[in-house]
Amino acid sequence: MSTESDERIVDKRSASRMSGEDAASAEPPEQADASDPSAEAELAAAKEKADSYYAQWQRSAADFANYKRRVEEERAEQARFANAALVINLLPVYDDLDRAIATVDAHLAGLTWVQGIEAIYRKFGHLLDAMSVKEIEAEGKEFDPSKHEAVGQSAGPEGQVLHVVQKGYLLGDKVLRPAMVIVGSGGATETNTEA
Repeated sequence: MSTESDERIVDKRSASRMSGEDAASAEPPEQADASDPSAEAELAAAKEKADSYYAQWQRSAADFANYKRRVEEERAEQARFANAALVINLLPVYDDLDRAIATVDAHLAGLTWVQGIEAIYRKFGHLLDAMSVKEIEAEGKEFDPSKHEAVGQSAGPEGQVLHVVQKGYLLGDKVLRPAMVIVGSGGATETNTEA
């Protein structure tokens, strides 16, 4: 019996130890002490990390907005370039129509085919207006090398455009084709048309 009582004692001890451990593990863990420096450091690190992520997100959002704006500007620039290329190719046809209308004989002016060509010329002009294409005013104006191309000189007021050889055009505020002009030389000399 002594062995049984020993076993019981041992069993009781181990049982009491086990029940004490279970009781300790079953209790909720104590809250971290507010004055615990490691908890404060972890909280500060987490806040710093969150602020870092937020700042990165803001930079990414700003970068995306800038990218989107840049792409839209590039598309608009490509559209303007395509319009400019189209207009540059159409201007010689418009010039030919202009010269044809200007040189129509008075006897032919009333014929229907001449009126049809004049209607086409007007429609062409309206199309250019709709595309923001404007003729560069040159005759009688002061010579401006950014808008005019001097192809000759003639006697007349110095630096003034005397005659337009070929019309120039603007697309918005950009020169598509400078006006080819004859400029006054300021003297009473003969016409010198050097290109």
